[in-house]
Amino acid sequence: MTPADQQIWQFWNRSLHRWGVQKLVASVLEAFGPLSLLGAQFVYLSQPLLSTAVPADHLEALARLLEDPLKSRAFATYLREVSSQ
Repeated sequence: MTPADQQIWQFWNRSLHRWGVQKLVASVLEAFGPLSLLGAQFVYLSQPLLSTAVPADHLEALARLLEDPLKSRAFATYLREVSSQ
């Protein structure tokens, strides 16, 4: 994970924690692994709308994460580890 990715993961973790859905998102990432590619395409397509609320580089990082099964699982693990601390 690059330092930029780490910063973005921390941003997403804080946001998910604030919304109370860290564990739910981790579970969804683990359970729907093969469908993550569709999630990435959704992020790419909805980027013009979502970019008003979320920085564009964070959306691109999210889409790349969803495209890569290893990164998706790593992020799910990260969410679980951070939430248990």
